[in-house]
Amino acid sequence: MNLLNFLNLDINNFIIFALIILVASIVRGFNGFGFSAISVSGLSFILPAIEIVPIILLLEVFISIFMIPYIWNKIDWKFVFQILIGIIVGSPIGLFLLKYLSPNITHLIICVVVIFFSLLLMKGYTNLKINNLISKVVTGIISGIVNGFSTLGGLPVALFLLVTSIQPAIIRGSLAALFFLTDTYAFILSFFGGIIDMTTIYRVFSIIIVLPLGVYIGDNFFIKAKEATYRKVVFYFLILISIIGILRIFLGQ
Repeated sequence: MNLLNFLNLDINNFIIFALIILVASIVRGFNGFGFSAISVSGLSFILPAIEIVPIILLLEVFISIFMIPYIWNKIDWKFVFQILIGIIVGSPIGLFLLKYLSPNITHLIICVVVIFFSLLLMKGYTNLKINNLISKVVTGIISGIVNGFSTLGGLPVALFLLVTSIQPAIIRGSLAALFFLTDTYAFILSFFGGIIDMTTIYRVFSIIIVLPLGVYIGDNFFIKAKEATYRKVVFYFLILISIIGILRIFLGQ
């Protein structure tokens, strides 16, 4: 039987699938985050949302593993676990608010806020000395709340790191480690919740070779980038994915 039959994709959609995952992997290799944002936005044109989420969860776990050789000695584990404390506190609040808030309206507000602060911070409000326990836990709480009702929880953490004096290599490594832990947890819940099926497994393993290639390319871009360039690229990326998020709301994707 043709492999594409197992994937439930035709050849054109499989090529699009592969290219989207490659681009998302390059972005993740450079930024330390952004894989889900790119993948979900792109795959929404060829797959229904209910099929996209489990694919991305599993791919996120694998791409984090492939990033380990590039980031292992550049992870601030203290930062990661302090942020996690806040996320654990904030996530239930976000899930509670989800019952009373319109997902589209909250998603739109978050995207607009991210664009506003990204543009503001690009004007020079960076390298601030706010790398303390309270600011990290508060950022984690905000991230947890935002993630609970919009799945955009990574944006507050990225913005926080960009305004600190933390070096780009530590930013990238810490973000990658943080998302590995949260995505692994989400994947385990999804697996035991019956969301992961054999079609998801086939699709993930048909495309898995793209992940280390994308990470390698992204890492090479990162090595060549200066600190100011890294921060600017990440700001532009935050603005881009926020604009894409707004467009998806108005286009009904």
